[in-house]
Amino acid sequence: MEKFKTLKSTCIPLPLQDIDTDQIIPARFLKATTREGFGDNLFRDWRYKENDHLNPDFILNQPGITGDVLVAGENFGCGSSREHAAWALFDFGFKVVISSFFADIFKNNALNNGLLPVQVSNEFLNLLFEKIQADPSTEVNVSLEDQEISIAGTDFKESFEINPYKKYCLVQGYDDIDFLISKKEEIKEFEDNRLEVAR
Repeated sequence: MEKFKTLKSTCIPLPLQDIDTDQIIPARFLKATTREGFGDNLFRDWRYKENDHLNPDFILNQPGITGDVLVAGENFGCGSSREHAAWALFDFGFKVVISSFFADIFKNNALNNGLLPVQVSNEFLNLLFEKIQADPSTEVNVSLEDQEISIAGTDFKESFEINPYKKYCLVQGYDDIDFLISKKEEIKEFEDNRLEVAR
């Protein structure tokens, strides 16, 4: 995975509550066995009309709206436990998702796939939506090392929580297997000592 320490980016606002994993990536697109390509069908039923033409009213299809950060309403990623939701968001290009509440399974899936879920207060989230609506070029600064998010050009900032192990992995660019490999020598030393004591 890519290392994550800090990010400064514009945001794509999606001020809807209770966005579930079937809305993020509909079940009919879950046939692939690799992580690549899921971004093509991110929010498929919102991005496209029935005739497979782009829906110009949906935020991801509007010109000039870009960013590595998705700002969503409360209770993002609820519903089924499909890991493909995190795959689709990351494959589309998102590095951070901001919400005032995440479903636990989605949060873990996101962290396991290099996508940082930043949980903020309702007050901060609403303020961010207001700033983006007033000026779509509004940027946020996300510091994983400091566990802090701020709105660029303002004094508004807030800290966020993250599992220490997942934070370490994101900063190092590790998935769970990479982490174990990084501890290979320590594991070997432990096993050698254990066998020595057993003798």
